[in-house]
Amino acid sequence: MDNLLNKECHETSISKILNFILELQKCAECTDLDTTGCDKPCLGPNSTGFIFNTRPITLYSCCTGSLWTMPYTLNETTGTSTVFKIEKIDDNCATFEILAPNPDTENALIPYVSTRNFFTINLDCILAIRCLNDTYTN
Repeated sequence: MDNLLNKECHETSISKILNFILELQKCAECTDLDTTGCDKPCLGPNSTGFIFNTRPITLYSCCTGSLWTMPYTLNETTGTSTVFKIEKIDDNCATFEILAPNPDTENALIPYVSTRNFFTINLDCILAIRCLNDTYTN
């Protein structure tokens, strides 16, 4: 019981939100479309019936307040991105996948693609997060 209380006392708002998003991505289906933002209670289909599986986010540095950018390589092309997908949380560290702009500009339903490039960060280094519109990533 002490370990549970200790975890709850030390859990930050950011880690709670990221855990919430992680659980949503694991479930990936729901029909409540009335709310938006980080606390929307589900990922779900839009009006086209397309099923979302990702709530992309941006991160802001607690040291400078600036937007985090990370390099990636996708199909032998390198770039930088400010859009990420939460993959896992271990204690006070989180692992994110770097998402890249979809090179298929004809497909507006999928603004980002998976890069399979990851990074892990201490949550104390994050000042804030911003949730973007739910989407599908491959």
